[in-house]
Amino acid sequence: MLTYDFEKIDGPIYLYIYQCIKDDILSGVLKPGEKLPSKRSFANNNGISTITIQNAYDQLISEGYIYTRPKKGYYVARIEGLQRIPKQKDVHYDIEIPKKKEFRYDISSNGINSDNFPFSVWTKISRDVMSNRKEDLMEISPTSGVLCLRQAIADHLKSFRGMLVDPDQIVVGAGTEYLYGVIIQLLGQKVYAIENPGYKKLTMIYGQRGIDCRYAVMDDDGVTVPGLEETGADVAHICPNHHFPTGITMPASRRYEILAWAKAGEGRYIIEDDYDSEFRLEGKPIPTLFSIDGSEKVIYMNTFSKSLSPTIRISYMVLPVHLANLFYREMSFYSCTVSNFEQYTLAQFISQGYFEKHINRMRLYYIRQRKRILKALKASGLIEKCGIRENGSGLHFLLKLDTSKSDQEVEAELEEEGIKIRALSDYYLTEGDNRQHYFIVNYSDLTEDDMEKVAGALFRVLQ
Repeated sequence: MLTYDFEKIDGPIYLYIYQCIKDDILSGVLKPGEKLPSKRSFANNNGISTITIQNAYDQLISEGYIYTRPKKGYYVARIEGLQRIPKQKDVHYDIEIPKKKEFRYDISSNGINSDNFPFSVWTKISRDVMSNRKEDLMEISPTSGVLCLRQAIADHLKSFRGMLVDPDQIVVGAGTEYLYGVIIQLLGQKVYAIENPGYKKLTMIYGQRGIDCRYAVMDDDGVTVPGLEETGADVAHICPNHHFPTGITMPASRRYEILAWAKAGEGRYIIEDDYDSEFRLEGKPIPTLFSIDGSEKVIYMNTFSKSLSPTIRISYMVLPVHLANLFYREMSFYSCTVSNFEQYTLAQFISQGYFEKHINRMRLYYIRQRKRILKALKASGLIEKCGIRENGSGLHFLLKLDTSKSDQEVEAELEEEGIKIRALSDYYLTEGDNRQHYFIVNYSDLTEDDMEKVAGALFRVLQ
């Protein structure tokens, strides 16, 4: 007689019985041809209904684990090629998931203080969307994203970046990594140039998709045309408005040189990554490459992960007209990777002016934040052993330390004190002892007190 523990069941009883019998068959406890108890006797012995047993048996029959003989009962089926699995209560597989090390202070990447996210406004808009857009929420989104979000983005780009784009040129996706894959399919297997130093994850993403990535040298004005020519690349992926990690903002003269490079070669394109343009803290935003391009050679990309929160995985790209037409012609069968709920909420957040208010508030906050961090740094006495390289954009600056220790030694000693910091040299993509002793300080989620403690640790390391 089959007996199972019915004390702790999470879910329908028939599914529990089905799973128990299935496990017994797979583990060899129940042998091929063995007769199962009748529905009535199984139900009576366990104090449950015969309908429950019937449902469990029917599911096992439909999957081929048991069969029935009229007026004789239920039997375990013989399954050819079945590999018996040892029965065990708790299954544990040796799967290695990288564990993220915890630090007291992490100044290696931008975070966001939860107090700065507009939760109340976001919640209000979410409720409004759920109440008033029920039919829209249930419709399948166009491949490029819902029109009202693309229109809101187009309006924002016009007012904030001086870009005149048609909403149909905009493609919304769940993060820039997804959009990179779309670009590769649009442009084909070309050679890509990436700025050196640069964002290492970018090389990993492109490498996983079989792209030949090469590294273009930079000077104090950004990536150079000779550097691009030397790579033999067809596509240049660059951050002209605020390069990470150097913080360089490419001047207008260099921008026109890069555009001329793209125009001069058949099939050449520029991917303009404008990842944190909203946070230019000094002066007016510099015009994008896209807005001064007259040859349809620039693909513009941006994300809401920096301006709102890293957990909002919504990004977008603006395609030149001919690539937008190619996208709709060749890839319109793709589904948009962002849920309608998030798209309509973000659309209203932008169109009702909340996004602009949030950016203005956060820009003022970060201006004050940077001043406080620099004040704490100077008050610590560390300023005598370092130099500060600032830039009017973005949420980080470079700290040049006066030390004979290697960058790796500094990082290791700070790690022992619970501080995660990264050197500029970590972002070089080729071998070489380049720009040693420059360290990146991301201050978006760093308090004045945190900076004092970090500065004290740095002071000790430099002794």
